[in-house]
Amino acid sequence: MPPKAKAAGKGRAPAKRKLPEEFPPGEVLTDTGKKAWKLGAPIGQGGFGLIYLADENSAKSVGADAPYVIKVEPSENGPLFSELKFYMRAAKPDLIQTWMKSHKLRTLGVPRYWGSGLHERGGKRYRFMVIDRLGTDLQKKFEECGKTFPRKLVLQLGLRLLDILEFVHDHEYVHADIKASNLMLSHSDPNQVYLVDYGLAYRYSPDGVVKEYKEDPKRCHDGTIEYTSIDAHKGASACRRSDLEILCYCMVQWLCGRLPWEDKLQDPLYVRDSKLRCQENISQFMTNCFSSQDKPDEIQKFMEEVKSLGYQDKPPYEKLRSILQTGLKSIHTKDDGTLDFTPANGGVSPPVQVSTHRHTKHTAVAGSLDLNLTFFVFHDAFCLSGGARFLLWQQHLLKTVNPPDNTNRFSLWHHLFVIVISKTF
Repeated sequence: MPPKAKAAGKGRAPAKRKLPEEFPPGEVLTDTGKKAWKLGAPIGQGGFGLIYLADENSAKSVGADAPYVIKVEPSENGPLFSELKFYMRAAKPDLIQTWMKSHKLRTLGVPRYWGSGLHERGGKRYRFMVIDRLGTDLQKKFEECGKTFPRKLVLQLGLRLLDILEFVHDHEYVHADIKASNLMLSHSDPNQVYLVDYGLAYRYSPDGVVKEYKEDPKRCHDGTIEYTSIDAHKGASACRRSDLEILCYCMVQWLCGRLPWEDKLQDPLYVRDSKLRCQENISQFMTNCFSSQDKPDEIQKFMEEVKSLGYQDKPPYEKLRSILQTGLKSIHTKDDGTLDFTPANGGVSPPVQVSTHRHTKHTAVAGSLDLNLTFFVFHDAFCLSGGARFLLWQQHLLKTVNPPDNTNRFSLWHHLFVIVISKTF
């Protein structure tokens, strides 16, 4: 499992922690079940410690094809301990297999937990955990694809994540930190994707009793800032709808390249308010992110369904799956089990694209994402002051403006902006 890209935003754990010394290949660790594991070479470093290739103890050295990894951190650190609680309660191989069988699934993207324990070396104690070895993360694939995924791929990823999240939720937890760098392909099968890093996982329903909504100002904005839920922005503990809201933001970003608030991630209140506006008018949010002919209707329907959920509600997983499957049908395809990362627009406009062809009258101007983001900034700046008048002029101008050939769209938006200001104030 390679190290994951560091993501923006903050979580609950402290930023600075002790890192363990590097253990030599061949070091043997014995878990609480008395099973011995042999370390191979270190292959990554997380915020908590080091990640090693590993295998069951034998006379052979651990090779590059090792099927397991072991995470190691100083015992006084907290993140791995938090993650361990989830794995021990929910990710044992027999639990995963039983749930897959009951839901008629061939695969499920939750790494299997194989053991854990404490290890002493040089007078120091270390905590370790053994899980499946995985491959590359989706953040790297996203960047390799020019920061857009094909529409089919995004819908397939959404379907797989619904399976994963339903499993996690059924076992009393929420993940709370879904993002491309926490999604990893299988080491042996590039068509399987796994959700990893349960350091922020929260037990929302201990012993089947769902916790009530409660805001804690000290916990505002927990998670990764660009994706975290409105509940988290307000200081409430994550819930099932929180995971699905985060998934919505991920799917939009994978399709169009970026989220409208990404330029101001250092301002969590701005990000929170932008997400609140998104929830208040999902249709406008989609217009800000996509050109009219490329807008994925299924994503808007998915977001509206998630928006309707209460804090303690159980999500309608099957209905959400149906929405994404309908999206696949609308582009004349289906989930064939193959994840194709071939760079392509997948029916969605790339982040930067300037068109110079003529638009006929009464056709909405289909700007690139950057231009839509420009308009989004204008909307943020003046909607509160201009109120309904601004929105009416915005809709009128989008429907009636007919730019001449070779008109630069940024100039067009500039002129629209000037007109709106003159009409609004």
